[in-house]
Amino acid sequence: MTAAESLATEPTAQDTAQGVLGRRHRALTLGIISVVSLIAFEASAVNTAMPVAARSLDGIELYAFAFSAYFTASLFAMTLSGEWCDRAGPLIPLFTGIAAFGTGLVVAGSAQEMWMFVAGRGVQGIGGGLVIVALYVVVGRAYPERLRPSVMASFSAAWVLPVIVGPLVAGSVTEHIGWRWVFLSIPVLILLPLAVMLPALGALPADERTTSMDRRRILLALAVAAGAGLLQFAGQDLAWTALLPAAAGLALLVPSILRLLPRGTFRAARGLPSVVLLRGIAGGAFLGAESFIPLMLVTERGLSATMAGLSLTGGGLSWALGSFTQSRARLEPYRERLMGLGMLLITASIALAATVLIDGVPVWAVAASWVVGGYGMGLTISSGSVLLLKLSRPGEEGSNAASLQISDALGNIALVGVSGVLFVALGGGATDAGAHTTDAAAPPAAFAVVFLTMAAVALVGAYVTTRLKPQVGVVADSREGCDVSPTAG
Repeated sequence: MTAAESLATEPTAQDTAQGVLGRRHRALTLGIISVVSLIAFEASAVNTAMPVAARSLDGIELYAFAFSAYFTASLFAMTLSGEWCDRAGPLIPLFTGIAAFGTGLVVAGSAQEMWMFVAGRGVQGIGGGLVIVALYVVVGRAYPERLRPSVMASFSAAWVLPVIVGPLVAGSVTEHIGWRWVFLSIPVLILLPLAVMLPALGALPADERTTSMDRRRILLALAVAAGAGLLQFAGQDLAWTALLPAAAGLALLVPSILRLLPRGTFRAARGLPSVVLLRGIAGGAFLGAESFIPLMLVTERGLSATMAGLSLTGGGLSWALGSFTQSRARLEPYRERLMGLGMLLITASIALAATVLIDGVPVWAVAASWVVGGYGMGLTISSGSVLLLKLSRPGEEGSNAASLQISDALGNIALVGVSGVLFVALGGGATDAGAHTTDAAAPPAAFAVVFLTMAAVALVGAYVTTRLKPQVGVVADSREGCDVSPTAG
């Protein structure tokens, strides 16, 4: 056992009793909450200011790439961060990521051309990918196992306030000062987590490993990012010529992702592979349905865009509540069952949302259903993070956390894409999103098929939760892509 592992697993009785805000862990916990809150605020604020920024830079045709640049860059950075953390500890990757995140915001905020804005978003993606994986490694190495569920609950809680106030603040700043200040003001907030976390992280003993990073995994991550980027590029063009970049993207993405994620992930092998798979299923199914709820409420039930968006806010609050629930110590022996319950709640919530297509069903049923689904997500996502760290062998926390985040990102993009294809195929492509009547509404069947398909995917996730416990005597070696016995020589 290394000194760092000893630090994480041998707290004093007083420290354990005090919890994550006790004297020993207070500074680190507050620093983590600050970083996550910063990322959450950026996500909600930037999304609000993005349309104005694109119009100002005459770059509407590159609007989608401002999002995909962040996504593809973060895919590569997640794996890089995992390898970096496993070899050198989380301190340098974390602060490098924070610095890159701030730099990307400055580049985007000062951009004079849309291509420069897109480049800034790519730099942000590198920073975001480095940071999120490094935070998981910090939790795995700095906190004893008993406290990790509470730390993961704080991750979810840190999103609540920024998601609520972010759009309001960003909208006001954009209207009265200018969109650039939404980007240029956020880097100032980086100083707070830097000041709070540095002493606490500096107190962690240096990692004792001296091996170099796995270049093969880093190259695979590059191929995954390039493949995802080509697929998104092809998706912006409906012409037959888009088939070429789409085929190239698939050729890069599919074999690379099969080698990058733990072996057995896509067949739900017991233990770690199923934990990684479930993350993509849960997040993708929930987001795949959520993406079409505001559109349904506007075009089918005549709500304003603001009211349609507000119908989803309860899900964010209940997500934090579900995450808090799973952190209770007395529920630890039932963690896998909690995740199964969470997936069933997600399934039910998506199916219930579809009933609003029936005229007699009150429109508030969507808000109620999303409260149920958000609670299920809190139980599932936070518990999955705890299980990942529990099943990770010493020195593999980083690469496994990277696999979890990659599965999350790919699940989101794949299942949201499936939802979009189904919607358009069933006549939804002619929908006028700005309409407040049903004159230009898509066929209700288009929405119904999207919701029921995502509910079916979530139900598959409920089955995957029965595979979360590893086979006795076998653990997953995520770096080598094989299952090995811990007693093997």
